[in-house]
Amino acid sequence: MSYRIYDERSGAVVPLETVVNGRVSIYCCGLTVQASPHLGHMRWEVVFDVLRRWLRASGHQVTMVVNVTDINDKIETKARDRGLEWYQVAYEVELELHRARAALGITPPDYEPRASGHIPDQIALIARLIDAGHAYPAADGSGDVYFDVRSWPRYGELTRQNIADMHDDDEAPARAKRDPHDFALWKGAKPTDPPTATWDSPWGRGRPGWHLECSAMATKYLGDTFDIHGGGLDLRFPHHENEQAQAQAAGYGFARHWMHNAFVTMANEKMSKSLGNGAQVMQVVRRTPGRAVRLYLAAPHYRSTIDFSDDALDEATAQIGRIDTYLARCGVAERATFDAADLPSAFTDALDDDLGTPAAFACLFDTIRAGHKALDAGDAPAADDALRVVRAMLHVLGLDPYDPEWADAPGAGPDLTDTVDGLVRLVLDQRALARERKDWDAADRLRDRLGALGLRIADGPTGARWTLDR
Repeated sequence: MSYRIYDERSGAVVPLETVVNGRVSIYCCGLTVQASPHLGHMRWEVVFDVLRRWLRASGHQVTMVVNVTDINDKIETKARDRGLEWYQVAYEVELELHRARAALGITPPDYEPRASGHIPDQIALIARLIDAGHAYPAADGSGDVYFDVRSWPRYGELTRQNIADMHDDDEAPARAKRDPHDFALWKGAKPTDPPTATWDSPWGRGRPGWHLECSAMATKYLGDTFDIHGGGLDLRFPHHENEQAQAQAAGYGFARHWMHNAFVTMANEKMSKSLGNGAQVMQVVRRTPGRAVRLYLAAPHYRSTIDFSDDALDEATAQIGRIDTYLARCGVAERATFDAADLPSAFTDALDDDLGTPAAFACLFDTIRAGHKALDAGDAPAADDALRVVRAMLHVLGLDPYDPEWADAPGAGPDLTDTVDGLVRLVLDQRALARERKDWDAADRLRDRLGALGLRIADGPTGARWTLDR
């Protein structure tokens, strides 16, 4: 295939190699369900949704797995503070994640395994690492099991670091480790752990470490070797580095390519739960249409940082307005039949080159402008061609308001463009009546009011036509 991707391990843009021709397998580290999802979480969801749509539009079969980390210390603490079980808090936040996806038109993954549902797979992976000489039970009787980083010469390969330059892993007491960089595969039960949050194992009762969970679930659903492992840049180290090390030390090929998106920041600080500066998705979509939020997250290149601001969301909303004004002018009233052959080369070349969405969006808006010009000139064949191309591009970008993903999204469903056109037509009808009465002042006031909103009115033999000033 012709798709090229920036591979984190090599630090270069390289061709995407697939395990089986025509099939692409993707694993992404999903949300730790301890707090409501914010835009930082949803950026990678939107990025990989566009990637999956593009690969499928290119004729490839795509399998996407996104895990849910539903058990950890922070979830237990929140549950204890609220007088709930850990799994009640985890499931509550997981449902919020699903609502956030729906609000942004994100297609659910093919599989969404929970960490707590794969304990036997995780125990088996630990045993395999111990047998291979790459892991050891702690000698302090804690029940912990650690990965021995010094036993794996390729440790640090993903992030291109030497062990001496890495910070110590502080997830477990250094006294129990052979090396401060060793990380926990299994954590022995603590007196504060609720009984439902620990499981029996050959090393004592406890629960798996975070890094191990993802390696076990990725190989469970996608096999020994798969194509792309993705997620936010904050997971690059230590999480993804440790995932790769333990999986390959256990004998798996694991991910062929690693793909990371940059942060969404607020006042130039990474958006995160711990900093308390996250813009929660469901709060944001109360004031900004979901399609506009999706455009805001998708339009910049995925490896560039986005800074959150009301002005940026307002600009994205204006861009959605340009799209919907065009669709309304064309009289769109239903979902289009999508054909990849309709996509222009400027669009396909952009997405083939490491998901180059900035150039893809530029092509979209260039085509919308061409479509307006064709409508202005009364060139029906050219206008029809432009509309077909625009709908094809919107489908790949996940922004066509008539696609099923937007059916239940507030303010984004199939009636939006009809509503825009209907409201403008209502004013134009009032203006036409004023002109019939020869009330030129009233007619001019209505025209000027529409002009102040960015609409240009052109009178013709068949009546008034409107376009958005571009």
